[in-house]
Amino acid sequence: MDETQPKDIAIRKATANDADLLISLILGLAEFEKLEPPNQAAQQRLVADAFGPHPRFEVFLAEAEGKIAGYAFTFETYSTFLALPSLYLEDLFVLPEFRGKRVGYALMLFLAREAVKRGCGRLEWTVLDWNQHAIEFYKRLGGQHLEEWYHYRFDRPTLERLASQ
Repeated sequence: MDETQPKDIAIRKATANDADLLISLILGLAEFEKLEPPNQAAQQRLVADAFGPHPRFEVFLAEAEGKIAGYAFTFETYSTFLALPSLYLEDLFVLPEFRGKRVGYALMLFLAREAVKRGCGRLEWTVLDWNQHAIEFYKRLGGQHLEEWYHYRFDRPTLERLASQ
C-alpha cells in the first residue's frame, strides 16, 4: 500500500466553529453503526468537552473535494509497561459518498504521524465485529487483532452503583 498522504485529502484539527459539523458526523456514525445517537444534552456535552477550556479529546477532520469527508476522534491513554502514552482512536468515520476514496487511509496515516510526533508507543482502537470492511482495512495497514484481550466496561448505572458502595 502506498504510504504517502493522498494529495487531494487534507486533515485538520476541528475547532469550535466545527461544532455543528462534528455533531452531524457523529449522528452519521450512529446511523451507520445502528446505535442510538447522542441526545441533545449529550451533544452539548460533546461540544463542551471538545472545545471548552480543558478539552477531553481531539477531533481531526478530513476534507476532500472541498467538503468534509470524515473524522477521527482521539485521546491519549498511558501504557505502564511501555512507560509511554498511547493515542486511542475512539471513532473513525467516513461519509458514505467518500468511502473508497482513501479518506480513511489519509486519516490513519495522519494519526500514525501524530502518534509518532507525540512520542506515543502505539495507536489503539476497537472495531465492531460485524464491520468486516473496516477489519480488512486495518489488517491491510498492519493492524493487529489482539485476541488475548477482552474489552470490558462499566456503564453509568453500574458506575453509580459501585460508587455508592
